[in-house]
Amino acid sequence: MFPWLIFAVVAVPLLLVVFVATRRRTDEGEHPASGETLTEQELADAESYDAKWHEQDKERYRQERLP
Repeated sequence: MFPWLIFAVVAVPLLLVVFVATRRRTDEGEHPASGETLTEQELADAESYDAKWHEQDKERYRQERLP
């Protein structure tokens, strides 16, 4: 009986506190801070770079496959 009482009084609230703290930390990580949002120009630049990289990657793949 005594071990179950200790478990109920100590372990369960401790687990709840850890769960809530982890949940808060995860929620904060999913929403970027106001200074971390990208402007339209930055998004356009990123998409342009991605497209250019993708084309270079395709060309590099062709060169590796067909010497």
